[in-house]
Amino acid sequence: MDMSAKSNRFLLFTLALIWGSSFILIKKGLIGLTAFQLGACRILFTTLFLWIIGFPALRQIKRKQWRFIIATAFFGTFFPAFLFAYAETGVSSGIASILNSLTPINTLWIGFAAFGYSFQRQQGLGIFIGLIGTTLLVWDPQTAMASGEWFYALLVVIASLCYALNINLIKTYLSDCPPLSLIVGNFTIMSVPAVVVLIASGFLQITFTDQVCTSLGYIAILGVVGTGLANFIYFKLIQQSSALYASFVTYYIPIVALMWGFVDGEQFGLRQGLGALIVLLGVSLANRKK
Repeated sequence: MDMSAKSNRFLLFTLALIWGSSFILIKKGLIGLTAFQLGACRILFTTLFLWIIGFPALRQIKRKQWRFIIATAFFGTFFPAFLFAYAETGVSSGIASILNSLTPINTLWIGFAAFGYSFQRQQGLGIFIGLIGTTLLVWDPQTAMASGEWFYALLVVIASLCYALNINLIKTYLSDCPPLSLIVGNFTIMSVPAVVVLIASGFLQITFTDQVCTSLGYIAILGVVGTGLANFIYFKLIQQSSALYASFVTYYIPIVALMWGFVDGEQFGLRQGLGALIVLLGVSLANRKK
């Protein structure tokens, strides 16, 4: 194996470890903060980090690109940050990570329906299989309707749709925008509404107990490492290899997340295990090219 292949594999597993750990960090952050406070703090921690290391990169964004920067900011990060935080008040971090694996599948069908991209027959089969797996994961006829778990799972699916739309927007309209400029531009746009949400959530009135401070520590790690640094690794991996190779991280994220969930005492039954395998099979088919 040459050095470039080793480097790509190292970046891939590093990215899987970081993103797979994000779900347990959200869960821990929710112990002392509300979902809205968590989402806003995550965005603001990431923004401060990116401003420190890359604020001058904003000058490389062309005027005509800013409207798409705004769209990708909200669909790529702002909405999902709050959707995931709120979803994990009702579903486990492990289930959230598996449902997030639907993003490549959603990217395919949105690209086909809204952007004119084509996909192959086995990729369409992957979409169908992924939907079957999702149904097994979130639908328990005996408890789902009573507990409302399906609603929280649906929030994760909506977040994955936002991610999928974001990927297609970037691929179509921002492929020539430098990655650092794109990321810094996104979070600069999000910083203002994030401050508004944080104030409206009553954050300024909370008592900063040890638990709240601990939660803020988890969210700082989530924002700086799980969002800011992870995006840099992701774009570097794409540049060194390909978008297809980088998408393989989808297979490993749930494994890391489920391991953290197991350590934290989360329950994961046979039905969820079968659903997880079917989802990953669907993602595998959706990512496969002849």
